[in-house]
Amino acid sequence: MSLIGKEINEFHVQAYQKGEFRTVTKDDVLGKWAVFFFYPADFTFVCPTELEDLSEKYGELQKMECEVYSVSCDTHFVHKAWHDASERIQKIQYPMLADPTGCLARDFGVMIESDGVAERGTFIVNPQGKIVGYEVNDGNVGRNADELYRKIRAFQFVAEHGDEVCPAKWKPGQETLKPSLDLIGLL
Repeated sequence: MSLIGKEINEFHVQAYQKGEFRTVTKDDVLGKWAVFFFYPADFTFVCPTELEDLSEKYGELQKMECEVYSVSCDTHFVHKAWHDASERIQKIQYPMLADPTGCLARDFGVMIESDGVAERGTFIVNPQGKIVGYEVNDGNVGRNADELYRKIRAFQFVAEHGDEVCPAKWKPGQETLKPSLDLIGLL
């Protein structure tokens, strides 16, 4: 079952960000673009490489009015401990959401019940709180923040220019497509 168009559920979780704990809710997400970046667990191997890669794009994403939320089933206290212990994780400026009950992981369909952790899933959520794009990887393959950034730019472009679509490998400034209903056999 596809999650495209699914509105995210109400949630209320703790986060660690910039040396502080705070609460994040669905209301914090609405009104801007968001990325929910699920990963299996703190103090692991692939996860810090991905989170560091994403942190290097964070400033550019913020300029696009897009917030990043990394999410694992660890507590906010574990996020702080990992931040304090890892040079890579110390670079992170975006909120690290704590999901120890798995409510977010279940809502996004990435909870591995038998292990109590989340799959490696990336979800792009529009300002109305609906999922417009996502991918889920096996736990031993990391993701690419450059490609995520490209996809968010494309989704934002399409949201602004509803009659145009973005072809493969599209980047801002490149040609888009304007589908014609009679050309695709719908008229």
